[in-house]
Amino acid sequence: MRTLVPLLVAAMAASNIAHAGTLAFVGAKVYPAPDAAPVEHATVLIRDGVITAVVGRDLRVPKDATVMNVDGKVIVAGFWNSHVHLLQPPYRGAATQPAAALSEALESNFTQWGFTTVFDIASLPGDALALRARIERGEVTGPQILTVDAPFFPEGGTPIYVHDLLESLKVPTFEVKDVDEAVARATRQLDAGADGVKLFAGAIVGGPIGVLPMKLPIAHAVVGEAHKRGKPAFAHPSNLAGLQIAIDSGVDVLAHTTPNIGPWPDALTQSLVSHRMALMPTLALIEQEAGADQLPEELKAKMLAAASQQLKSFADAGGQVLFGTDCGYTAVYDPLLEYRYMAAAGLDWRAILASLTTAPSARFGQAARKGRIAAGLDADLVVLQGDPAQDVTALDRVEMTVRAGRVIHRAPR
Repeated sequence: MRTLVPLLVAAMAASNIAHAGTLAFVGAKVYPAPDAAPVEHATVLIRDGVITAVVGRDLRVPKDATVMNVDGKVIVAGFWNSHVHLLQPPYRGAATQPAAALSEALESNFTQWGFTTVFDIASLPGDALALRARIERGEVTGPQILTVDAPFFPEGGTPIYVHDLLESLKVPTFEVKDVDEAVARATRQLDAGADGVKLFAGAIVGGPIGVLPMKLPIAHAVVGEAHKRGKPAFAHPSNLAGLQIAIDSGVDVLAHTTPNIGPWPDALTQSLVSHRMALMPTLALIEQEAGADQLPEELKAKMLAAASQQLKSFADAGGQVLFGTDCGYTAVYDPLLEYRYMAAAGLDWRAILASLTTAPSARFGQAARKGRIAAGLDADLVVLQGDPAQDVTALDRVEMTVRAGRVIHRAPR
């Protein structure tokens, strides 16, 4: 784990949504977007949290600007991690946790890796919403937080890997037994500020059942409540039946591939793409789960090969790929392994950068504000120590993370 920003710097940046006046990043190579040519020796000028100019050598820096010399570095738009879980301490009970503990955790888990936005796609009820409110009030320093709040499980379908945790915390069940119950809870969560819904189209329950599918009318009702408000629906598919439930109910984003069923045939891939779904591959999760379950190397390799084929075929067919790690469920927050596996699956650096920037900002309705580096957009930036065009793992070597014109992480010298 990398050293945290000194407490003095954290205190100076206490409000990451209060704007930081005028700031000029000078001398970096800037990639305005994944599909754009770089701007060499550029200056990125920021005023009141908004980018005002991205120009080469000739830009005159205002006298009142704070100048950040980033000569030899690379600047890209702020990263999105579209699959996280704010489940672990100190996020539990975030409304009353000490602000310093939350700020330190958010830096350690997210902003030190360049994430200026995270999408929590299942946590304990109310926690992510409370954390977001504290960040927006300036009490806590952290990324933009989007959340689905609590997930939806099929009746009798609490996943085997979270059953004991939820029982120990005495959390009310996330299972829904019928359409009326599902609609009522979806309405409550969305009205309270949730940014989408997450359903377990296929819940891994183990035993003779293995994977329990959600009943289609319930899935369709939950998705419909989100779509009434123009918000996305995520699904955990697990197997072919779960994929079909996701397709038939109108789900927008698959939270995982389905490595247990082998390679996707072309017809299935085309069906997913034609339904305008997005996919989060979470390839590194396979290694983490295989290690925890002590699976044979041969089986792990087979699952990884299947998931990699699913990702590559989906991307080649024109499907939208979103970056996500499932951190918070796992204890691995460093995204390096995911970058490596995505590259090994056949995605080039531009496709991986798009999954971190332009794709999620477009998918989640923020393309007019985020995802690129251009005048008029939010000043959410990542300063990298290397060039991802030469080595994709440079995406993991973050010098600075900037949100709304404030430096909220700086790597220790």
